[in-house]
Amino acid sequence: MPNQNKNHHHSPFTSKNDQTVKNIGIVFILNLVFSGLEFIFGFIFNSSAILSDAVHDLGDSVSVGLALFFQKYSTKKSNDKFSFGYQRFSLLGALITAVVLLAGSILVAFRSIPLLFDPQPVNSSGMLWISIFAIAINGYAAWLMSKGKSENESFLNLHMLEDVLGWVGVLIVSIIMQFSNLYILDPILSIGIAIYIFVQAVPKFYNTLTIFLESVPKGVDLNELEKNILAIEEIDDFSHFHFWSIDGQENAFSVTLLVSSENMGDASKIKTQVRNQLQDYNVTHSTIELVTDKEDLRKHS
Repeated sequence: MPNQNKNHHHSPFTSKNDQTVKNIGIVFILNLVFSGLEFIFGFIFNSSAILSDAVHDLGDSVSVGLALFFQKYSTKKSNDKFSFGYQRFSLLGALITAVVLLAGSILVAFRSIPLLFDPQPVNSSGMLWISIFAIAINGYAAWLMSKGKSENESFLNLHMLEDVLGWVGVLIVSIIMQFSNLYILDPILSIGIAIYIFVQAVPKFYNTLTIFLESVPKGVDLNELEKNILAIEEIDDFSHFHFWSIDGQENAFSVTLLVSSENMGDASKIKTQVRNQLQDYNVTHSTIELVTDKEDLRKHS
């Protein structure tokens, strides 16, 4: 009997997951190595725009690394330490990434603002060549992620496409500076990239934080849900009414219901009616307890 599960290691799902992990691993290495090169050449070419994008790519590297880690654990089952499974670790990864992006964009902006009033010469030829190289690297990474079907790959594909567009901006600025001394374009582009990163990261950080703190998920009207549950004929009252998200996608629900002792024989039917009210909310974990004594109900309040 124990050997019956061995064939699962060769299932199509496992093969696809292995390929996904491999693709994300390649993108992680590309991002990490390239962000390091950006910091080096950003200082060499005296380009705040390249340094700004280096911060962005470092944040992407953190994102990709965490995505790689969680993709490996995406099929790991719950155990005696993590009864809900490992999905919630992705929230911690998202928070770390957001903090890296927010802190990095603020530091880059502080470095670039003084350059608006005192623009420094920039190695525009170096910017030109590294931007071409960057477009090729990020373009390949985006193409690699576009081949996959997972949520991780779809999300990372958008990240890589954003990077391509950012480097197109660096390319255009470097070409302009080949024929003029408009060095002020470099800090302007740098601040633009920093503001874009900050604006994108703030709402993601806030949304992830609210999920991490177990707020009610967006789109869930608790008052309406309460009314619908109380409208079930057999239910007289409720307590311990909780609705939260596990990882931003899967939701959990718990409630204690007061019913008459005569209706306890219909417990299964009552629970089914309550779960029917949850069908549109992607609830994957629900705990529904029935009691017949108001004192027991208060204990769960």
